[in-house]
Amino acid sequence: MRPLVYILCLAFLTLGCSKSSDDGVDEGQNPENPDGNPNQGAELAVNLVFPHKDGLCNLGTDITPTQSTVLFEWQASDIAENYTIVIEDLTTGTIIQAETTEDKVPVTINRATPHAWYVESSSGSKSEKSDTWKFFNAGPGVQTYAPFPAVLDAPAMALSISTASVTLQWTGSDVDDDIVGYDVYLGTSNNPSIHASDLTANELNVSVTSGTVYYWKIVTKDEVGNASDSDIFQFRVL
Repeated sequence: MRPLVYILCLAFLTLGCSKSSDDGVDEGQNPENPDGNPNQGAELAVNLVFPHKDGLCNLGTDITPTQSTVLFEWQASDIAENYTIVIEDLTTGTIIQAETTEDKVPVTINRATPHAWYVESSSGSKSEKSDTWKFFNAGPGVQTYAPFPAVLDAPAMALSISTASVTLQWTGSDVDDDIVGYDVYLGTSNNPSIHASDLTANELNVSVTSGTVYYWKIVTKDEVGNASDSDIFQFRVL
């Protein structure tokens, strides 16, 4: 009787040890990464380096009185195969795109003009977008710079809400760091009229009516009289 018990125990242990092979995963293999790819799960999005966020860029190579070539730089991703840099002229809305396999690229842009830029890195069919930075490209004879157009944070574009009031929120920035106030434009047309002026806070609670679509924007002003308009966002009250 005792030998039979030993045989049964050995058979049980043998079946238990062979489970990993039956599941199709070799010993020492990570089931979440069966190919053993050391780059799997690594960050694809890059961190921007230059031109600096909300800064003044005066290191470009002047091509003409109105244009200069700026070297855009970012931290390379270990798994990215190529990069697409997207630069927007915030005055005209013109978009420039350039592709590269390097972590830097020279691009000719307008001088004395605010810009926004980001980098989209790609690996195979996957792509990731970096943060978006704004900067002012220096120009001849410019003593002060207008604020950057405010970023509208909330409500998000085309959001539907079901409350009797909503808090408008935005973020302002300026090379000269001399913002003195914000004007809020709000209305039911896509060219809203002024609703509140000379605010120093970055938010405003407003009453709204159900069944209405609202449009809003922010005008940012500095202490020497410069001003800039944000995009126009809309939201729907259910």
